[in-house]
Amino acid sequence: MNSKIAVVIPSYRVRRHILQVLANVGAEIWRVYVVDDCCPDHSGDFVKQNCSDPRVFVLRNETNQGVGGAVKTGYAQAIKDGATVIVKMDGDGQMDPRLINHFVEPIFADRADYTKGNRYYDLSVISRMPRVRIFGNAVLSIMAKLSTGYWDLFDPTNGYTAIHANVAERLPFNKISNGYFFETDMLFRLSTFRALVRDVPMDAVYNDDVSNLRISEIWGEFLRKHSGNFFKRIFYNYFLRDFTIASLELIVGSLMIAFGVCYGGYHWISSALENKITPAGTVMLAALPVLFGVQLVLAFFNFDIASVPKSAIHRHLLKPDRSSDA
Repeated sequence: MNSKIAVVIPSYRVRRHILQVLANVGAEIWRVYVVDDCCPDHSGDFVKQNCSDPRVFVLRNETNQGVGGAVKTGYAQAIKDGATVIVKMDGDGQMDPRLINHFVEPIFADRADYTKGNRYYDLSVISRMPRVRIFGNAVLSIMAKLSTGYWDLFDPTNGYTAIHANVAERLPFNKISNGYFFETDMLFRLSTFRALVRDVPMDAVYNDDVSNLRISEIWGEFLRKHSGNFFKRIFYNYFLRDFTIASLELIVGSLMIAFGVCYGGYHWISSALENKITPAGTVMLAALPVLFGVQLVLAFFNFDIASVPKSAIHRHLLKPDRSSDA
């Protein structure tokens, strides 16, 4: 491949594995950006002192910005230097650099704008994953489908990704989460201009290091941000940019469900307080709007699922105007 492939590696407490990861980076890679995210172990200095590969460049964040902030620092430098495709992988040895070609090939073939790993393809490999992690990722995947609109993707928190630089350049970095929500927030932002995203099968690898991610600590944040992105996505795609039959289905269906629930709830409470049996007609008047409303909402989601982007856009994008960023 003649195009320039850059690799971004956030570096935070990964001194035990980072040199081996760099040593396994193939000859097809143009540049590697190791981003020292104000690491207390001074991993940037460690790489500079022990890695002689001229393709490796060390970048530093003066303050710790989280994995998302570190990746955005690497993205910005790779775009500035003229990279064609930017791969993001971790420095903890859990992502095999030999898979890089599998991530970039769909992009060069115009079959994707962004690719991401999926550890759930091989059931025999999944069995080696911690059960708590399997359950947590499954729940997060369902939430991500709703909030991003990429219904055909799974394993949204997988950090092994590749993106065309033309697409990365259009991302509003200042609006994308700096923390563990970064990968999912990326998918939401990509969906706002209908970028084509594909999963790449990969094995799950776990070494003896302790993960910094705790599902119990981030589920509240993830739920809040997923909910916000879901409503923003629906507004952007079905009311601001376009208005389709699916928009009407969602409005009418939601109103019917709300009417049925409120009407039925009011009469149920009234009958309970007065110790009376609710008339059959009242029950039907409450139930029918709910039933029809649910059908309309399901029809909306059927439309939404069928609207997953099918074509890559990176060759058609103009240079963005950054002067209007807020």
